[in-house]
Amino acid sequence: MASIKKNLRQIGNSYGVILPKLILEMANINPVLDEVELYIENNEIRIRKVKKD
Repeated sequence: MASIKKNLRQIGNSYGVILPKLILEMANINPVLDEVELYIENNEIRIRKVKKD
């Protein structure tokens, strides 16, 4: 499992994190073509690629 520490950045009234290209590639996520969903599980924020039907 890959692990990278990142700081949150304020974006308007929200916060964001920049996802490194390597992490996106390892998760097989194309940032231009794919949609992702965020959810909470066991007090963790998780991001996963939305499966196309």
